[in-house]
Amino acid sequence: MRSALVLNATYEPLSIVSARRAVCLVLCDKAEIIEDEGVPVRSEHVNVPAPTVIRLRYMVKVPFHRSTALSRRAVFARDNHQCAYCGGHADSIDHVIPRSRGGKHTWDNVIAACRSCNLRKRDRTPEEAGMALNVSPLAPRELSWITFAVGRVPEAWKPYLAHAS
Repeated sequence: MRSALVLNATYEPLSIVSARRAVCLVLCDKAEIIEDEGVPVRSEHVNVPAPTVIRLRYMVKVPFHRSTALSRRAVFARDNHQCAYCGGHADSIDHVIPRSRGGKHTWDNVIAACRSCNLRKRDRTPEEAGMALNVSPLAPRELSWITFAVGRVPEAWKPYLAHAS
């Protein structure tokens, strides 16, 4: 058992919880199992399939739109581990407008870069360094927090994520 996707009563993705928490929600009759791993979770008196996707039996009002937190892992995932300058394998992040020059640590100013391009650019803008960006950095879509939270999205989750987006 790994983790489970929690859907609202309207099949909107809400969160990711541990499989143990998902089993507890099912046993308390707060959620129903939509997809399972096929392997049961057993106790002395109960035999429940290990859930991978559960749906709450009641509607939860979400008061805000969730945004994806800016992290090194999330930047690499957004840029597909490719350097934004040369297209090679990225192993560091770079601020397009350097922080020492007033650049912010935001999605539209951070890109994945390989070590050699990052060292070549140093504390300059891409124009000053004579380097061109192959892609423009943008904030990820609304539901991408799920991808960044788990790394690899299980196949059982994909139909529910596609429905929501």
